[in-house]
Amino acid sequence: MESARLECRGLGKELQSGSHRLSVLVGIDLAIEPGEFVAILGPSGSGKTTLLGLLAGLDRPSAGEVWLGGRRIDDLSEDELARLRRGRVGFVFQSFQLLGNLTALENVLLPLELTGVPNARERALELLSEVGLAERLEHYPTQLSGGEQQRVALARAFAAEPSVLFADEPTGNLDAETGARVLVLIERLRERRGTTLVLVTHDPEVAARADRRVHLRAGRIERIESGRAPESAPR
Repeated sequence: MESARLECRGLGKELQSGSHRLSVLVGIDLAIEPGEFVAILGPSGSGKTTLLGLLAGLDRPSAGEVWLGGRRIDDLSEDELARLRRGRVGFVFQSFQLLGNLTALENVLLPLELTGVPNARERALELLSEVGLAERLEHYPTQLSGGEQQRVALARAFAAEPSVLFADEPTGNLDAETGARVLVLIERLRERRGTTLVLVTHDPEVAARADRRVHLRAGRIERIESGRAPESAPR
């Protein structure tokens, strides 16, 4: 599937905290171009994960709009959002979110079968091979290392060829070397498919690989930096 432009206009999110309304995000305007890699940074409580969830359609804003591929998504019904997430959006989380009672192959195969993708098994096998897990297909998550689990999660996220991949601290539970290898895999898969990547991180080395870096503070965009730092793949 082709990548798509992602945009939010005047995006805001408030939460009830006791008798008060807490502003988590205020007036966020951001446009992310097709195929772009954007990193979202900021201190704890700055609204990074909240912004990611709103852009991905996992949560609804208190104010503003979210557009994906020329379609407004923040006012879609739950069923419409579910179809959108199955077909156009991929997710990678810090905690992997694999189903413990399914093998690596079954974890990748399940979403493909649910959406009726032709040749689902062949596609799942191809993706697991692409992330270096061709020999671990029948292993359960508890039998895999953290890095291997995240690679299964990557294969699952790319299975439906999403327009946009949202990643929330995807290397946060991994050691530095394994995290670097997983990040290289994310970039390779993204570049081969032209997928837009929106990634939340606190790691400046991860953020340096992005086309742009969006810095949040107290729920607002503090600054946006452009340009990638020189890259060197891990040995």
